Amino acid sequence: MQTATQTRSSSGLRPAFGVSAPRVQRLAQQPRHICYAAQIQFIRGVDEPTVPDVTLKRARSGTSGQAIFVFDNPSIFQASGELGDITGLFMIDDEGTLSTTDVKAKFINGKPQAIEAKYAMRSQFEWDRFIRFMDRYAESNGMGFEKSNPQK
Repeated sequence: MQTATQTRSSSGLRPAFGVSAPRVQRLAQQPRHICYAAQIQFIRGVDEPTVPDVTLKRARSGTSGQAIFVFDNPSIFQASGELGDITGLFMIDDEGTLSTTDVKAKFINGKPQAIEAKYAMRSQFEWDRFIRFMDRYAESNGMGFEKSNPQK
């Protein structure tokens, strides 16, 4: 074990020149940014595992647009009676929640077969925010983007 030599000063004992007491260094903590997977819910707190077909429409001016989600035979049909009513479409990621109440069920022979939801974007900010959500959702669910060919 090493000991530091000490010298006497007017204030008492202190370490000799060149020898200092050990210092505790605090490392600057980097801010933690945890990215949660983007999720879609019809009932708050209940994730929908069915991946929808999504169609995007945008005005020529670029200031507004619409996303149309079509879920074929979503799992929420089996659980909705036990968990509550479908109250809307909630798109949740680490930035927050986007939502719409424009949700319709499609029935064939009296049985629910699909859910169609429309999400309207009325500004460039809303469009950009939706695209960021969809990028996260696509990454989480193995989706891709396919541009349509405009018909002449």
